[in-house]
Amino acid sequence: MIVVTGATGKLGRETALRLLDRVAPEQLGVCVRDPAKARDLAARGVRVRAGDFADPAGLAHAFEGATRVLVVSVDRTGEQAVRLHANAVRAAVDAGVERVVYTSHAGARPDSPFAPMPDHTATEDVLRSSGVGFTALRNGFYASTVLQLLAGALRTGELAVPEDGPVAWTAHADLAEAAALALTGDAPTGRTAPLTAGEALDAGGIAELASSVTGRAIRRVVVSDERYHADLVGHGVPEAGATMLVGLFAAARRGDFATADPTLTTLLGRPPTRLGAVLAEGIRRTP
Repeated sequence: MIVVTGATGKLGRETALRLLDRVAPEQLGVCVRDPAKARDLAARGVRVRAGDFADPAGLAHAFEGATRVLVVSVDRTGEQAVRLHANAVRAAVDAGVERVVYTSHAGARPDSPFAPMPDHTATEDVLRSSGVGFTALRNGFYASTVLQLLAGALRTGELAVPEDGPVAWTAHADLAEAAALALTGDAPTGRTAPLTAGEALDAGGIAELASSVTGRAIRRVVVSDERYHADLVGHGVPEAGATMLVGLFAAARRGDFATADPTLTTLLGRPPTRLGAVLAEGIRRTP
């Protein structure tokens, strides 16, 4: 049995749906904090069990009988994130799984100024020392993040963000398909090559692309890290969240997210989704 954690989140859910194209429903289980939110999967014959990375006993039940488990990284940072990931890995090992597949990041670095990246590196170390077969999917940066960065620009006509660097923005759907392939095929052992889209764009490129998609001029404006942080806090973003977002730009201008690797193209057997398509769809859906 394959078990997918976080199957009510965007990446976990899309992965579960793609797995249903490859395996029978009774061969798939999902581990979710709120089973009520996965009723549609249960209705299709998927085993739905409650599980929380903070509750190892619950994970033991959720992982029962699993041969492969997808551990989707949590939306926390620091020691808490690594501890929760380690709980999931230990539970998978105790359940006797053959392989843990973990959603890591192409920009994972122990010294990264973007807070989630050292956490991914530390979790990969946990996997390496666990004794279980593992695959760390070095996923590209989610393309949906660009829609969040453009939220203000679509109103004002200015994308005012700190100095940055190219990022290989990658669609959730493509990464979900890659995860499904890793869970059902001969997954590589250890860290994968970066799983990214085929192009890397900086904020200037994003502004040009958004202008083309929307039909209105959007200008890229460089602001200081300090001003960006203050603006975020002034708009209600918590201090820690603002600091983390500033770290994203600091890591980007170091080139940490610039690699546009062909591995995802080879794995999917087709070109990955371009950022323009993600923007067009996201903007179309925006009220």
